[in-house]
Amino acid sequence: MNSGQVLVVGLGCQRGCPASVLRALLDEALLTHGIALEAVGALASIDLKRDEPGLLALAGQLALPLTFFNAGQLSGYRERLSHRSQIAFERTGCYGVAESAALALAEQLGQTAATLRIPRQKCAQATLALAVAS
Repeated sequence: MNSGQVLVVGLGCQRGCPASVLRALLDEALLTHGIALEAVGALASIDLKRDEPGLLALAGQLALPLTFFNAGQLSGYRERLSHRSQIAFERTGCYGVAESAALALAEQLGQTAATLRIPRQKCAQATLALAVAS
């Protein structure tokens, strides 16, 4: 992987989801795809999760910036999602928080269009996706 790439992890979670659950999902996804944790440059989610303790704790543990986007900003990524969730749309106004947030921040930080390097991964309480831009 070249050093000019920006890797962003997008996260969605249920209220009260602990940082340990998010970290386990992250570690498993990175391990499966052969990506080092150190390669991840930032975290992203939806602004509805701005005060979510688990997300904030994870960002602190990893010493990574955590950026939030509103549903309007995320809804533009609908056609590029690997999975469109009607439940997510009803609750948040966008069809997929993790993938949309990862793509949005990767494009904001990078110079090119972002692509999903790890499509939506899911556990009982959270979703995760990883996007890359150069």
